[in-house]
Amino acid sequence: MYEIELEEEPIELCNLLKLMGLADTGGQAKLFISEGYVHLNGELCTQKRKKIYAGDQFSFNDEEFVVSLAEGVVPAERAQATPMPHTASQTAQTAPKQNKPAKTSRADKSRDKKTGRKPISFG
Repeated sequence: MYEIELEEEPIELCNLLKLMGLADTGGQAKLFISEGYVHLNGELCTQKRKKIYAGDQFSFNDEEFVVSLAEGVVPAERAQATPMPHTASQTAQTAPKQNKPAKTSRADKSRDKKTGRKPISFG
């Protein structure tokens, strides 16, 4: 098992594969992930931009890796998966806006009413 020390966290899985030299390009790293070549914490991971933190373990090409933080680096807090409850002030801010009629331009007037296409002239 290889240990990888991060100097800042989180790091996206595709970027980690590229930085480690396991993939030549970011596109190749994303392809490896989407094709199912990467396991994260014992489970198949197909999320290309999955956030990797210290303590995570992943495997690629029959090699095992564990992620840790370099000495002196402060660990980042992981994002909570549970939704936050709405408060009254949040509800007022997210009230639906009134729909205004769309402005029509001159280009819209020359369109066919049935198809919505502009007429084409060849001459």
